[in-house]
Amino acid sequence: MVSWKTKKQITVSRSSSEAEYRTLASAVCELQWLTFLLRDLQVKHYSANLYCDNKVVRHIATNPVFHERTKHIEIDCHVVRERLQSGIFNLLPIRSSEQSADIFTKPLKKPVFDSVINKLGMTDFGHTT
Repeated sequence: MVSWKTKKQITVSRSSSEAEYRTLASAVCELQWLTFLLRDLQVKHYSANLYCDNKVVRHIATNPVFHERTKHIEIDCHVVRERLQSGIFNLLPIRSSEQSADIFTKPLKKPVFDSVINKLGMTDFGHTT
């Protein structure tokens, strides 16, 4: 892992899709910074994959037409779409049940928690059997 961050959003969102879109815009800006850093260090890199389990967010990011319902997040829309079109990242779908990032943002049932821990390659060194 190169970069990780958690932050409470400073704005009130009208919907969960708006909140997730603002988070996507923040992640894209961080990704652009990392891309420039790697380029400055002359490290060959490829487009990154960002996974999103929200269909509405993926639709807003890929749809070039603004609608009345997305006017309040217009700046974020421009940032995400521009970076997506320039090839800095790929926005890929993922099922909510497979979203590993959920471990950082919400309580998970034990089987899902254990599955995500396993996917992330984390080990509990304090646990003895």
